[in-house]
Amino acid sequence: MEPPIAYFSMEIALQNDIPTYSGGLGVLAGDTIRAAADLRIPMMAVSLLYRKGHFIQRLDEEGRQTESPVSWNVEASVTELAPRVPVTIEGRQVQVRGWQYEVRGLDGFVVPVYLLDTDLEENVPEDRTLTHQLYGGDGRYRLCQEILLGIGGLRLLRALGVEQIRRFHLNEGHASLLTLELLAERLRWDKREQVTQEDLEAVRAQCVFTTHTPVPAGHDQFPMDLVERVLGTRREFAAFPDIFCCDGKLNMTFLALNLSHYVNGVAKKHGAISREMFPRYDIRHITNGVHVTTWVAPSFQKIFDRSMPGWREDNFNLRYAVNLPRFEVWEAHLQAKQALLERIQRDTGLAMDESVLTLGFARRATAYKRADLLFSDPARLKKLAAKTGRLQLVYAGKAHPHDETGKQMIQRIFKAKAELAPQIQVAYLANYDLELAKLMVAGVDVWLNTPQPPLEASGTSGMKAAINGVPSFSVLDGWWIEGYLEGVTGWAFGGGGNGNPNDEEQAAQDATSLYDKLEGHVIPLFQNSRERFIDVMRQAIALNGSFFNTQRMIRQYVVNAYF
Repeated sequence: MEPPIAYFSMEIALQNDIPTYSGGLGVLAGDTIRAAADLRIPMMAVSLLYRKGHFIQRLDEEGRQTESPVSWNVEASVTELAPRVPVTIEGRQVQVRGWQYEVRGLDGFVVPVYLLDTDLEENVPEDRTLTHQLYGGDGRYRLCQEILLGIGGLRLLRALGVEQIRRFHLNEGHASLLTLELLAERLRWDKREQVTQEDLEAVRAQCVFTTHTPVPAGHDQFPMDLVERVLGTRREFAAFPDIFCCDGKLNMTFLALNLSHYVNGVAKKHGAISREMFPRYDIRHITNGVHVTTWVAPSFQKIFDRSMPGWREDNFNLRYAVNLPRFEVWEAHLQAKQALLERIQRDTGLAMDESVLTLGFARRATAYKRADLLFSDPARLKKLAAKTGRLQLVYAGKAHPHDETGKQMIQRIFKAKAELAPQIQVAYLANYDLELAKLMVAGVDVWLNTPQPPLEASGTSGMKAAINGVPSFSVLDGWWIEGYLEGVTGWAFGGGGNGNPNDEEQAAQDATSLYDKLEGHVIPLFQNSRERFIDVMRQAIALNGSFFNTQRMIRQYVVNAYF
């Protein structure tokens, strides 16, 4: 068998009841692995096993968010592995075990996923909790987790007998300490004490790095005194300070940039922005995608099977969706919409009307996503709906427990919900997860996206909507710059920005543009030209669904980065 690709990611969405993900990064990782299994690409993945997950979100009547740990049956979901590997943290040996989950492709080909766990009796209580919480704790806790992922992950693979690995793919900077362990391996093999330039080049040739964010907070960096206390004094740091130290800190992004032979952003625009952020580096781009079989609603799967056989094996077949009978597309969409509306009524008691134009928005609640942009002028929104036709809005998304701005944004949406009733119904669904995402991306009529440019690296929710015939209505940022054809695959609004999510003037301009386009184009097309609206739906599937998928994406990784 060919040497495998080892894919390291801090989070991976495997299935709804395994809480090893928080959002887009983990969902993309899961979709990547599923596509690799479908295409029989030799790959294995490494992440952490989070016994308490990210968190369960609860919202009160005013939209105040509270969090509680996730409870799940580890033993029933994954298989324990025999090896134990030691990792040194603060001078102590922390024992790490692995659990295996198998991702099976269309023909049964398996990509194993190894989840690392420190909750062992031989570890001290403090170390047992290191793999409990995803993105929890302080900087020390985060650094410990990244040590476990990068160093412990490679040691587990070696303990499992995996000696030959073609490439190590670092999915974001969290796994960058893997490069340190690769260097340490070379010293152990050669019984040497000093890292050489040749060692650095050898490790660089093995590694691929994907950066996912143009937001500074997304690039982890740790003070060197903390690093030396937790990780210990490393000879490599003194020998090559330009590689391992940046302004007195260990910057995980710079470490990955310095020790990877191929680096990419996750959309064409994001690649360009990353080159501006890191001008010394050759940064390409491979635009993200979604795993089509996972995200297509059952009602659409049936018509795809009938009209486009082979679409699972080759997603490019979705280009033939332009010829799907309009009545079949609309009937499949109504089935998906009914499933969503049933969930809304069950969770909120709100009875929505399937005949009313329904906009959907579901993302992490944080400042630059601007989830409340649509509610900038509730009075105008009510007038707009009264003039052009009725309107329904469905929202979902968690705020990080420490993100007070994101939490306040959810509360503003709840306040607007009360102001808009009963003319405009608004539902905010709590505890956004994979299953709710599947219902929303297929069940709304139009997918709304409102980030502050250029802070959306890619985004994949609109891609998931597109394969279900749901067109996007979005600011031109991330993937939408590539997928947008006005009135063909969806609609755009807004005029760019300076990257400041708190720019009130820019937000006001974008809100006005949103209202104008909604009033002048989107609502009239849905209300008065149903056949033309269905044409946009078919074109979204054919033009965007056939390209923005993980089959195309991982083939690009294979050609450009892996082989």
